[in-house]
Order: sequence, then structure tokens, then C-alpha cells
Amino acid sequence: MAQVLEFKLPDLGEGLTEAEIVRWLVEVGDVVAIDQPVVEVETAKAMVEVPCPYGGVVTARFGEEGTELPVGSPLLTVAVGAPAEAFSEAASGEGDETSGNVLVGYGTGAAPARRRRVRPQQTGSARPVERTLPSPEPVPAAAVERPEGPVPVISPLVRRLARENGVDLRELEGSGPEGLILRADVEYALRAAVTQGRAAPTASPVHVQPAPAAAPVGRGEGVRVPLRGVRGAVADKLSRSRREIPDATTWVDADATELMHARVAMNAAGGPKISLLALLARICTAALARFPELNSTVDMEAREVVRLDQVHLGFAAQTERGLVVPVVRDAHARGAESLSAEFARLTESARTGTLTPGELTGGTFTLNNYGVFGVDGSTPIINHPEAAMLGVGRIIPKPWVHQGELAVRQVVQLSLTFDHRVCDGGTAGGFLRYVADCVEQPAVLLRTL
Repeated sequence: MAQVLEFKLPDLGEGLTEAEIVRWLVEVGDVVAIDQPVVEVETAKAMVEVPCPYGGVVTARFGEEGTELPVGSPLLTVAVGAPAEAFSEAASGEGDETSGNVLVGYGTGAAPARRRRVRPQQTGSARPVERTLPSPEPVPAAAVERPEGPVPVISPLVRRLARENGVDLRELEGSGPEGLILRADVEYALRAAVTQGRAAPTASPVHVQPAPAAAPVGRGEGVRVPLRGVRGAVADKLSRSRREIPDATTWVDADATELMHARVAMNAAGGPKISLLALLARICTAALARFPELNSTVDMEAREVVRLDQVHLGFAAQTERGLVVPVVRDAHARGAESLSAEFARLTESARTGTLTPGELTGGTFTLNNYGVFGVDGSTPIINHPEAAMLGVGRIIPKPWVHQGELAVRQVVQLSLTFDHRVCDGGTAGGFLRYVADCVEQPAVLLRTL
């Protein structure tokens, strides 16, 4: 006898308490393999495909697309140990919404008869088994008169398709074995109805309610936009940062001409291309080695500043889903080539929405290149619970005194926002001045390695 197991939304880590269903990857009645992804959810951190730990037949799903579910709430149920044919309307949780449309030989209240135990086949790609059915040639629904009794339907998906489109299954002639009604039979009836210019055969009219639009607030005061998903997580984190961190900002202009020349020379030598962000990250990690106070966090309960041994470097990335901060692990142990490759990989994952929660958390210092937006300066909010963030503006030609003469140079504004609890202005100024010196004279970095 099959056993119906309930799969609940698992704890996705990093303190996440809820997730929004973005897209179901399976339907009721589908056969799933162990560890096959069944639903795509959006957490406050990333888009995640959730795999199911059971193999069997999906008998029910909980929550429509767009619904937010708390961790621990049911996602779906899976019948383990029997084929899809062994499940009636009641197994899919839809029996109360129909009138006797059950599998032939099974009543709505009686327990299903025993069948040979069949396990879903598993392939190397862990995808559900596909059953090849003969191409049906159904007859039009109007030509069929079915006697009283249960309608021969197996798949809950077929029943759902018929119900949502107002098709009366009693008026259809099944093309499957022993008159079994297949999905193709329902689709044929719908196409025939459209071709003949009539409505699909229905037991009762189906009314579709349009999704409600965002309700206006007051009189001409705009609309309410829910703060949830990535946008909600950003709002919570920034608000907490402003409440808890007494931040201060210092900035300086720097001549980046030599740094730009150095990058051109490095890329002309062949091999993997080095990005400007990777060079700035390399400068940051060298500066943090000299000023470790800024690679720390504050434990107010213990009233301690915790200086961290490793640099996990976050960088701000703007995506269609909002601002995210992917994290490069062990940035202090990477060279320019490795940093360039990791920045490229994480940026692409951010754009496609495939970053994992682990790739979006655990940062110890953030590099924010807001120059890509065409601005010179900013006073960013620290990414709690970090202690500092380095901002980099656009690099543009400006008049600059170089070697005692006025010249046009590539100038950038650098800003450092820091937690005043971990250090004073002298330390912050020393860090920023060292970064500026490395930007102006890359050889400074080589001397201190």
C-alpha cells in the first residue's frame, strides 16, 4: 500500500523564516524522483530551487505561485510505493470539488485496492519517468452519451484541466485503454469547441475573477507596494544598520591614471583579463591587513569588537530584482586573476537570480562601485553587521596638478563609511589614504606585499 508523505518547506539557512513561491516545477499527478527540484522559491536572499527528498507521485500542492509560506509549512505531499494509477481524486485533495469523477474501480470513500508495489525509475538526471501514450483520435463531445457511473479518469491533472475549462468529463469519449480519458481528449474537446465557434461542454459555467489591482491609498496618494522578497530584506537590513551603527564617512579624490595604465599593461600580456573591480579588491584586502580594525564586527551583548581573521569581500550588484551583495570568500588569499573570475561568476549568478543564500551572506567588508551609475560620490549605509564599506565613484578626466603642472588626469573619488565604535577617524583616514596611494601609485601595493 502506498504511503503518503508530507514535504514541508525546509529551513534554507541564514535565519530565513519564509519564502515566496515563484514557480511550481511539478503538477499534481507527476512522478518525481528523489532530490528532484519541485518548486522555485524566492527568499530574502536569493532564488532557490527546492528538491524533494521523496520519490513517488505528487498528490497535492500547497500554495499558489506568489504565495508566501513560513518555514515548516507544507509544500506538497508525495505518495511513495505505488504508481500514479493507484490514486483517486481524494488523493489529490480535490475530491470534494467534483461530483463522482473518480478512477474506475475506486470509490470516493473506500480505501484503494492493493496493487503491485512499483517504484519510480530514476535516471542519472533525476527526472521523472515519462510515459509514452498513443496519439488519440477522440470523437467530438456532442457525439458521446455516457451511462451513469464513475467516469474513467486517472490523472488529477486531467480532472483539473477539465474543471478549469468547464469541460464535463461525462460527455467525452476516452481514447485510452478501456475508454480511459486522457489529457489529449480534453484538449481535443477544447479545440473542437473553438473551431465550431461554441463553448466547451460544461457542467456549470466557470467564472474567472481577474486578479485585484493594487488598491489606491486615500485620495490620489499613490498605491501600496508590499515590501517583501529582496526589497523587504534590504529594507530591514538598512533600517537595522541605521538604528545600531553610529557611522561616519570620509572621502578623498585620487589620480587613477597609473592604475588604469597598469590594468591595460596586465591585460596586454595575455592570459585571463583582469577587471578594475578585482584590482580595487586587491587593494582593499592589502589595506585591511594593515588596518584590521575595519575587518570586524561589534558584539554589543559582550561589549566586544571582534576582529576577523579572514576577509570575505562583498560587492554591491544591481539586478532586476533589486540590490544584492554577493560575497567573495577568502578574498585576502586570492590574486587579481582569481578575483576577476569570481566577480564574473557571482555577477552572472546575480543577474540570473541563481545566487545561493551562502553566496549572499557572511561578508566582512563591502566594496561598492557606484561609479557604474555615473556618479562621483556617495555616503552608503553599512552592510550590517560589517564595520565598513569602501565606495568608488566614476573615473573621469579632470584637471589635476601632476608633477607640479596642470594636466588632465583620470580622477576618482573614494569614500569610506565606517562604524565609529570600532575605530576613530585616524584609523579610517589611514586606511583610506593607503587605498588612495595604491590607486595613484600601484607600485606601493607591490612594496607592501
